[in-house]
Formats: sequence, C-alpha cells, structure tokens
Amino acid sequence: MARKPHSEQRPQIYDGDGDALMEADRQANRLVIMPVGDPRQVETSRKRIRIQWGQFLLNDMLTSRYRTLVCGVNPVDNSHGIISLIADALPASQWDNESITKYAKGYAELSPDKTLVLKYDMDDVKVFALLRPLHREEFTMGDFKTGFEKVAQMLEGRRDRMPMASVSFLGGKSNRLVDADGNEPSFETVMRTMYEAGYRGDVYPSVRMWELAPTGVFATYPFPDSLKVMRAGGS
Repeated sequence: MARKPHSEQRPQIYDGDGDALMEADRQANRLVIMPVGDPRQVETSRKRIRIQWGQFLLNDMLTSRYRTLVCGVNPVDNSHGIISLIADALPASQWDNESITKYAKGYAELSPDKTLVLKYDMDDVKVFALLRPLHREEFTMGDFKTGFEKVAQMLEGRRDRMPMASVSFLGGKSNRLVDADGNEPSFETVMRTMYEAGYRGDVYPSVRMWELAPTGVFATYPFPDSLKVMRAGGS
C-alpha cells in the first residue's frame, strides 16, 4: 500500500486556540520580523550586528545578560538618560545623575570640542558613554561615528567586555542624535554608521519603534541585498 505523502503542518506557537486568539489587529503594537539567510550556517567571527527587537534593555542589563553598555552622556543633565536609570537600578552602583554629569563635565571642559568615550564602572555593568561635545546640544552623525570608532577600538582583543549592547540613540531625550539637516536619522543610517565604525555588539531599537508593522524589519545588520534590489526598482 502506497504511503501518503507527508505534508508539514503550520508550526503552532501557542497552546489550544492561542494562535487564533493572538492574531494582531491594527491597534496592537506589533512587529513583522523578516528572516534572513540560513540559520544552519555557522560563522565564528562577528560579521553582523544583532538587533534586539521587542526586548527590554534595562531588564537585560540588570540580569547580567551583558557586560558592557554603550549609550550617550552629556555635561549638563542626564536625569532622563539610560545611564542614570541603570545607575539607580543597580544595587552595587555608587553613581547617580549628579556624579555621572559632574564626571562628564570635567572631561568636556578639558576637551570641549572632542567626542570622547567615558568609562563608568557600575560593578556588574561597564558603561561606555559617548560624551557629547561641551557646546553642542545634540550629537551629530560625525560625533556618532567618531564615538563608535573609539568603542570598536576599546573592544579590540577584550573578550572580557563582551557581550556588549548599545542603545540606538534614536528617540533620545537627554542625548538626541541628528543628521546634517537637524532631523533624526533613519534606523538604517544609524546601523550603517555603527557597522562601518567597526561595532559588532547588539543594538536595542527605541521603544517607539515597536509599532512599525506592517513594515517588515530584519533582526541583523547588514540588511540583505534584496532590499537594495527593491529600492532600485527590482522585484
């Protein structure tokens, strides 16, 4: 007797009727993550930046998922920045907004026109903070690239500083990032700048980017060549 051909069933995510009940409507915050490449292929080198869509940066830092965080700092006020949130949340940290800002101000006054990367030791977490130049209210893309080039150099041969995560610098309140026109750049521009600077850690998009559907997003950078083909008018 001939065996019936095997047909694969659609993978089930939730128990019972959960899959049908969890179909997102247009009012829900949601993402559409696009798969890229073959997950069975293994590489030993870090050739991509992993994008942590839907994950909680603060919680991941406090539960020791990362050893190092990259974020911004300024010499005026960091009370709304992620660096102060982490300092307040870590039980062993002796840093707070006042001491973080005072430390940054000291370096900013010594090198007012430079983009420096300051190191804050918060016991379980090491923070590499891009210091905004003293007389600038926002980070430029030039500042951003310079900062991440220095971060990449600080990671060279230092496995003890990995795994590392970074904020995307988009949607920032204390340390806003702008392009040449004074507008916030695209996420792709941010990722390309990080990558070209040599950064290969993880990146956390801003929370407001959790509402991007139906636009599809990729979980790693560089993005696939198919995106370039579509932009060029191909299919």
